[in-house]
Amino acid sequence: MPPEFTYAEVGGTRGALPAGYRHLRRHRVLGQGRDRFEEAADALLHWEVQKRAGLRVDTAAGTVTEGAVAHLRLGPRPLRMTAPVRVVYVLDEDRRRGFGYGTLPGHPESGEEAFVVELGLAGTVTFRITAFSRPASLLTRLAGPVAHLAEGVMTNRYLRAL
Repeated sequence: MPPEFTYAEVGGTRGALPAGYRHLRRHRVLGQGRDRFEEAADALLHWEVQKRAGLRVDTAAGTVTEGAVAHLRLGPRPLRMTAPVRVVYVLDEDRRRGFGYGTLPGHPESGEEAFVVELGLAGTVTFRITAFSRPASLLTRLAGPVAHLAEGVMTNRYLRAL
């Protein structure tokens, strides 16, 4: 049986973000047209955002699928940070593709993050990241502003990755 999520509001990035967490909503325009949308969506659904942002993605699933577990790793041993996550949902719509994953035990944060590529009616392709999180351990709580800064740096790396 897979480990349980470390938060109760599973799927919360699909709508109004839950209270009691730090909220994050960022986006970046990637270009224009259906081809750009398909290219970005394909990369997103093959973990390329995380890989291109510098993370090692250890997962049995080469593509993002609902329920897939991944261990996101950053840095060299013995300082390597590991962040286990499980995919909560996958979006596969004509103009929206993406997924949300939630934290599992051992992740430094508790919460959920969603990565969505959208094709607007005017043909604009936008990459959106939505998240809610709070520290999952005493160490993360003590890191306070430094942990928040690290989260912002990682989000910027994700946005540049596509």
